[in-house]
Amino acid sequence: MLRIAATLNNQLRAAMERAFPEAAPPAGGFDPQLAPASKPEFGDFQANGALPLAKPLGQPPRAIATAVVEQLKADPSFTELCLEPQIAGPGFINLTLRPERLAAEVQACLQDQRLGVPAVPGGAPVVVDFSSPNIAKEMHVGHLRSTIIGDSLARVLEFRGHPVLRLNHVGDWGTQFGMLITHLKQVAPEALETADAVDLGDLVAFYRQAKQRFDDDEAFQTTSREEVVKLQGGDPVSLKAWGLLCDQSRREFQKIYNRLDIRLSERGESFYNPYLEAVVADLEATGLLVIDDGARCVFLEGVSGKDGKPLPVIVQKSDGGFNYATTDLAAIRYRFGSSPDGDGARRVIYVTDAGQANHFAGVFQVARRAGWLPDDGRLEHVPFGLVQGEDGKKLKTRAGDTVRLKDLLDEAVERAEADLRRRLDEEGREEDDAFIEHVATTVGLAAVKYADLSQNRITNYQFSFDRMLALQGNTAPYLLYAVVRIAGIARKGGDLEGTSAPEAQSLSFTEPQEWALVRELLKFDAVIAEVEEELLPNRLCTYLFELSQVFNRFYDQVPVLKAEDPARSSRLALCRLTADTLKLGLGLLGISTLERM
Repeated sequence: MLRIAATLNNQLRAAMERAFPEAAPPAGGFDPQLAPASKPEFGDFQANGALPLAKPLGQPPRAIATAVVEQLKADPSFTELCLEPQIAGPGFINLTLRPERLAAEVQACLQDQRLGVPAVPGGAPVVVDFSSPNIAKEMHVGHLRSTIIGDSLARVLEFRGHPVLRLNHVGDWGTQFGMLITHLKQVAPEALETADAVDLGDLVAFYRQAKQRFDDDEAFQTTSREEVVKLQGGDPVSLKAWGLLCDQSRREFQKIYNRLDIRLSERGESFYNPYLEAVVADLEATGLLVIDDGARCVFLEGVSGKDGKPLPVIVQKSDGGFNYATTDLAAIRYRFGSSPDGDGARRVIYVTDAGQANHFAGVFQVARRAGWLPDDGRLEHVPFGLVQGEDGKKLKTRAGDTVRLKDLLDEAVERAEADLRRRLDEEGREEDDAFIEHVATTVGLAAVKYADLSQNRITNYQFSFDRMLALQGNTAPYLLYAVVRIAGIARKGGDLEGTSAPEAQSLSFTEPQEWALVRELLKFDAVIAEVEEELLPNRLCTYLFELSQVFNRFYDQVPVLKAEDPARSSRLALCRLTADTLKLGLGLLGISTLERM
């Protein structure tokens, strides 16, 4: 109802200006403070703008509200949209949309592939930086949150009409590569001469072996450090070894991304190497750079250490080397920069764990002070908490290791299959293996994604297979089952497709459960706009769960297929729009739906 809310806001502002022309603020006019009604019995919207006017106008808020309502009632465009306004409490104006207008909005959504969600005109380019695993390290449960939160936000922004560049800022550079390349050269030198001569296999084991040698062998340490210099200097053999390690890791990462239906463009830390010197030069030219103990730094404003002195962001170490902050500054400078030496973004979003909040706050401040952001540029960190076990501690295996993401996904699918087979036995149903595999995979992966996305990302959350796979409660299976239930209506003879035709007869609703579902369906556009702005996918999850609950009450209490027209066709239309909304909403979370389960 975004469009209706905008219309109402303009009508209220005009009514306030007519009621109190002498007191209209010079800039922007009155603020009606329009918001969705806090309770269904208060209507669809409430305007709270009379209360803050009491003091400047010298009148009671209720008298101000009365004057505004009189002006609204004299406006034909308002009376076509709303029933008579009601004044409540000290001066709230409650507004209820006319039933025929609500029905027309539902019909319009049925005929719109976007379900009434407007596209942003001329959407500005957005960069979403997410997932970001490290080369030669396996993706673990900690990468789950960044990957699926970032993917969901990218999907919402794309749907709203923004050109989105999905970037995987892979850790493919740094001192650890000296260690890895040295180990590779010594244990598998043939890999550098013959394509696919060696399968690195478990890269994690390879990394551990190299790290063990680095920790125990001083000669290996020395060679590894020399190897870093060779790599950074462009030595062809070192670069070949580096490329081999990166390619092997990419193949392993891609297996996970394929399972989770994640699209990403890789742009590792190495991409920004040519731009690091320019970062230092730029900061020096703006007078921000300070030399402190041989290191080049920018001291932060308003951020002090325990000694009360401003904290520095080190841009170049005393030995001339660069660090993560330098790379991140180069990335910001490039992402906001104009093509061909930049992405031309107007909004850059980083999806990482909350532990990096201070790092990004410092880097962002430096970038802003350096003038690298355009006037309309937005630079945002999207932090998230830890994934915990049911004991409230960091999620680990029984052996105390970090849980591999592959293993977690495998177990989710296995448990979903076991639950499905048990349910089929109880219902006396027989299904072939292809059906069972498809449903188990869809439900298992959906459960993992939804359990994460439905939490406020800022907080830690406890991972529980039992909870996330339950058919009741705020879970993926509950939402998927609502879609399946509607598909069942179509299988029983309900013509859901015909409800979207422009020539379909006018919709007619009489039951409270119908109107409750109508109003819930029409909230979808505002929820999407909210997620686009606030970057909180759990808002969309909460909406989809509440929509499923309202639909299930409607379906349980109001006959659909047994009803006579026009009630039958109108109720089928609500079923169709509910299914479409759930499918679209779940799709924006990266979750596939099912026709049967």
